[in-house]
Amino acid sequence: MAQARDDARRSPTSDQLRTWRAFVETTDALRSRLSARLQVESGLSSSDYVVLLALHDAEGRCLRSSALADAVGWERSRLSHQIGRMERRGLVARRGGRAAGVALTDDGAATFRRASVAHLRLVRQLFVDALSDEQLAAAGEIAAALRAALDSPATSSGAVRTGG
Repeated sequence: MAQARDDARRSPTSDQLRTWRAFVETTDALRSRLSARLQVESGLSSSDYVVLLALHDAEGRCLRSSALADAVGWERSRLSHQIGRMERRGLVARRGGRAAGVALTDDGAATFRRASVAHLRLVRQLFVDALSDEQLAAAGEIAAALRAALDSPATSSGAVRTGG
């Protein structure tokens, strides 16, 4: 147990920090490039696209607000403001009543389909084609490991997981 505490207190090595920084800077640059092109080519922000994707994938193209917030990983207040902006543009519609939710409109679905063509082409160009099959598999494993660590009770409460 003492070893785990010592490991948790120890700072990352220079090599580990260099890798971390390269990872953060590269993912930020990739996300920025994808977002900028999405905006220019479709008029959608990356936030618009994330919401449209979640609704597109939902059964009946509709989700309760709480389920949509969970799907996109946002607080309900942020989602409410985003939905308001998208509703004014005709991309989504709020559904009232007991099971209040958000639905993808026909215009929203068409906009999403058009945006996806160019967006997925750029994902292929900047991400898929830049990596070998082995690197893509490793990236998937790395993403899964990071997601598992982020979703674990130990790290979500602020505690640090140590070890393998």
